[in-house]
Amino acid sequence: QEQLVQSGGGLVQAGDSLRLSCAASGRTFSSYAMGWFRHAPGKEREFASGKEREFITSISWSGANTYYADSVKGRFTISRDNAKNTLYLQMNSLKPEDTAVYYCAAREDPSGSYNWQEYDYWGQGTQVTVSS
Repeated sequence: QEQLVQSGGGLVQAGDSLRLSCAASGRTFSSYAMGWFRHAPGKEREFASGKEREFITSISWSGANTYYADSVKGRFTISRDNAKNTLYLQMNSLKPEDTAVYYCAAREDPSGSYNWQEYDYWGQGTQVTVSS
């Protein structure tokens, strides 16, 4: 069982950067693929029911393979430190349309996926607000 605890986030201006962290408490973090998803403000209910979960990026267990949604490619970077059981999302050149609640997720598989249904554990979510 993995517990994921997120940190980071907040209110920034367009063009600024932020880094989100996701700390895992289990012993198997290094064997799991990880991902980041988000939902727009006011879509909590849809997110809880499985809708409106926008894939942002994923990373394989070793960090060797990463995938990005077109909307964030070139601006966001996913990384992981298996020694620290921590996942990161570096967000640069933030835009107002990046305003959302961001969630990290762990998949009991070494390969990443864009499909939220293939993830087994989720963080609590963290708000990112980008003002114009």
